Amino acid sequence: MIPMNRFKRTFTALAAGTTLVLQSFAMAPAASAQETSQSLHLDGLSKEPTEAANAALFDPSDAVFLLLDHQTGLFQTVNDIAVDDLRRNTVTLTKVAQQADIPVIYTASEPDGPNGPLMPELEELLEGDEDAQYVARQGEVSSWDNADFVAAVEATGRKTLVIAGVWTSVCVAFPALQAKADGYDVFVVMDASGDVSEMASMAAMQRMAIEGIEPLTTNTILSEAMRTWNRPDAMEWAELFNAVSPGYQAAAESYGRAQEAATKSE
Repeated sequence: MIPMNRFKRTFTALAAGTTLVLQSFAMAPAASAQETSQSLHLDGLSKEPTEAANAALFDPSDAVFLLLDHQTGLFQTVNDIAVDDLRRNTVTLTKVAQQADIPVIYTASEPDGPNGPLMPELEELLEGDEDAQYVARQGEVSSWDNADFVAAVEATGRKTLVIAGVWTSVCVAFPALQAKADGYDVFVVMDASGDVSEMASMAAMQRMAIEGIEPLTTNTILSEAMRTWNRPDAMEWAELFNAVSPGYQAAAESYGRAQEAATKSE
């Protein structure tokens, strides 16, 4: 059976993130007074969470993003999500890592073969990023079977892994299960991953959830990494919400135009 409490936590977090988004511009004036700090993402909260409450959410200060096999050849086999959405969410996820100073480790499976090269948007974003590291594999299907990849993860000293990739049932599930067994906390970003069918994806998510791996979406990770609009870089985070949800961008544009009209009428 699928442990439904894990899915409920996922969707509760997503709903909370949506509520925060709608409050963004209303809270923006307070953000300008906050001391600039990317890492101290809890400074803008009016109540300091208890240790237990804070541990219930994703902690960016302990996280590493693992982006696995987002390759153009494999994209042609993806049938459980629109490839345009998959690519957009992968780019947004990468930008979340950069905005929150989270290390990124990425890899490709046989990039010179039919699996194809990494999506160019990803390479362009991560080129020159000191917090990003590409690890070449030697034919291993699971990145967790590659010594250099695991060494790169261990070198960060972090124990929370946020994983996305193609295919969900193989390139994501295998290292996720292995890392969980090795003592890591593991999250899988569902909408930045893709598989050959919805059945394959759902079977993989059920298998991982049974082992305590938590399924999330890009919007959830974005919201939990940000935690509050009461921060000096609030508008930079707003741009990420625009990317993950074109509907939110439309809402922001509508709000901005209404504010302009109200100002002119004064």
